[in-house]
Amino acid sequence: MRITVLTVADCPNAQPALERVTTALDGRDAKVELVKVTNETEAAQRGMYGSPTILINGTDPFAPPGAVPSLSCRLYRDADGTVSGVPGETALRQALAGATAPGQDADVPDCCTQQPDALDVVGRDGRGRRAPAARGLRAVHQQATSNNTQPDRA
Repeated sequence: MRITVLTVADCPNAQPALERVTTALDGRDAKVELVKVTNETEAAQRGMYGSPTILINGTDPFAPPGAVPSLSCRLYRDADGTVSGVPGETALRQALAGATAPGQDADVPDCCTQQPDALDVVGRDGRGRRAPAARGLRAVHQQATSNNTQPDRA
């Protein structure tokens, strides 16, 4: 596992973030490095969403949706609502537990990979089902429409 703590120069939360990571690792083998980011371009390239940003195998598990890379200070909110300059130990342990080493597959099977032809027997890519042409709803619908070609005039 590779853990990178991205920070700006003189960030007061850089050292506490490193200490929190070490504690949350609980003796597991990991390469931990501190990287000082100096400009917005580098922040965008590395995926830094404020200082400190903790990347686990290159991914920020704490990044909110739609976050924009920046050199600003970063705050983390715990499950109980408290705000801190570093993620909570419980949240960090959960993020580390969910990480897999590069090149390894997670023990959980990929639930979203669709097997070919498993659900798409009529070639509609999941856009609904087609009723059988003979003796099905399609036949009923076609019969009803063909009988109503002339408007009723009473």
